[in-house]
Amino acid sequence: MFAKAFRVKSNTVIKGSDRRKLKTDIAAAFPSLSAEEVSELVPNKEELNVVKVYAHKGDAVTLYVLHKNPMFFEVDKHLFPTVYTLWRYPSALPTFMTWPAVLQKLIGGADLMLPGVVVPSCGLPEVKQHDCCAVTVVSSRAPVAVGTATTSSADMRGVGMKGRGVSVLHTYMDTLWAFGDKSAPPSIPHVDIEGLQELEGDSGGEERDEESKKEEDEPCPNSKCDQAADASCPNVQELSLCDREQEGGEQGMEETEEDPEEQRTPQEQMDALLLQCFLHALKSKVKKSELPLLTSTFLRIHMVSCCPSGKQLDIKKSSFKKLSKFLQSMQQQRGLVRVKELSKGVESIVEVDWKNQELRRFQAPEDSVVEEASVEVGGEGEKPYHPPEISMLFSVSARLQPLFIDANKRKGAVLQPAEVRNIITDFVKRNELVDENNKNYVIINPTLCDCLLEKSEYQEVEALKWDDLFSRTLDKMQQCHQMVFPGCAPVIKKGHIEPIDISVASRGSNKKVTLIKNLELYGLDPTAVSAALQRRVQASSVLNPIPGSKEKVVVQIQGNQVQHVGKLLLDYYQIPHKYIQGLDKATKPGKKK
Repeated sequence: MFAKAFRVKSNTVIKGSDRRKLKTDIAAAFPSLSAEEVSELVPNKEELNVVKVYAHKGDAVTLYVLHKNPMFFEVDKHLFPTVYTLWRYPSALPTFMTWPAVLQKLIGGADLMLPGVVVPSCGLPEVKQHDCCAVTVVSSRAPVAVGTATTSSADMRGVGMKGRGVSVLHTYMDTLWAFGDKSAPPSIPHVDIEGLQELEGDSGGEERDEESKKEEDEPCPNSKCDQAADASCPNVQELSLCDREQEGGEQGMEETEEDPEEQRTPQEQMDALLLQCFLHALKSKVKKSELPLLTSTFLRIHMVSCCPSGKQLDIKKSSFKKLSKFLQSMQQQRGLVRVKELSKGVESIVEVDWKNQELRRFQAPEDSVVEEASVEVGGEGEKPYHPPEISMLFSVSARLQPLFIDANKRKGAVLQPAEVRNIITDFVKRNELVDENNKNYVIINPTLCDCLLEKSEYQEVEALKWDDLFSRTLDKMQQCHQMVFPGCAPVIKKGHIEPIDISVASRGSNKKVTLIKNLELYGLDPTAVSAALQRRVQASSVLNPIPGSKEKVVVQIQGNQVQHVGKLLLDYYQIPHKYIQGLDKATKPGKKK
């Protein structure tokens, strides 16, 4: 699950009620942990963060992070400990043992196969299918992987230890481990020393016997079993990122130098990222011809595009909290730009000091170089634009909560239409509400009656068609929309998305002007759109602030240019027709006189 990089959706401090619920869930899921141990994992007075992420396959995962280390992760309402937790309490889960060579396969995303399981003299741990379990190596009890049993222990023995044994979700050295402090596993000796000795003796061979003789000549604080295990298998701690990057280097190197980036607080890291993106945008994105430039446009279009891959620019997580404070600092302390309020509540960058030594010395990091293939629009190259992916979602309302409670969807949960359909179908089948005489109908039980019917229908409607059932459910849910811009996290907002509004107004003595609103909602730069239209139709254009809105502007261009605006939005920017309003106001060709 974490073999590839995941995307962070949100990172918040846990609430008091959620902290108590988490303690209860941990105690129920892992009964081997005592109350004191649970309190150590979820302390009352220390900051515990809830980080919601999307795995590379799209799975929604919730992480619980303490002291910068993820301690637990939750998938589909099932709680799993991370290796950081299991290194503190290695007996929290039943464990399967394997050889260190297998660990590299697990890190690469493979599951643990039964032929690779080392069975000690005490036998396999007793597990049921889908039980949470851990994986260790013969040289240490410190778990190196976490997953679920694909079958019960009895079935494993029954099939002769063949096939898949553990479906691995998380391993040492995967991206979830890298989200923490990247520490190496501790060395914890196994309890079953005699069983391991026998295993080592059976599979050792002549080469292992020779190595054992060498081990006897050297003093070692470990037991004979540990000597045999170390002679046959390299220590787990040697599987570090340093060894990966420097193959053929010294095998004894087990500690890597701590990255200076890790020594800084998240707020300091965000401040540094903000400054890097700011300098990069000024040096390679902004042109003199674009000034004055709206500060909101500068952040959304220029700075965000300079953010390195794998990172997300979030000014609220910096020490500045607001864009205006950050730009004020850049103006007063560094003298890089001059910001001015050209109209009430709307700030713009009116001047850039291109000769500033800090700006001239700045070089963009290699990982933040963004391809900027130019596209011809009216004779001049512009940065490529990719329209957002827009999808309709539905939020569970208070009235419909009884229908979704069995699916663990509370009030406010956001769902795809297909998810709503599946949950309602499961509810009907689970309660045996399909009409036996006509399977196209669903019998209305008290829950469906309260959730979907009006008061006047209580005595009249006894059954509904499937389509009517689904449509009524969606009608009573709150509509939302999700926008996914390339390289950015999904943005979910309530209600319908406002379309790009094109209108024609009269100015003065029957002069027409074309007005374009809501371009910012679709990630379009009003300045760039205005310049492109100005080149296409050879008419003057201007940006006017919208009263009551600090970040939105309206593009005004002389004449009735609806037809040209439509071609630009539809053909070049590839905005779907349904998100553009007012295309019917284009000038219709009249009869020639």
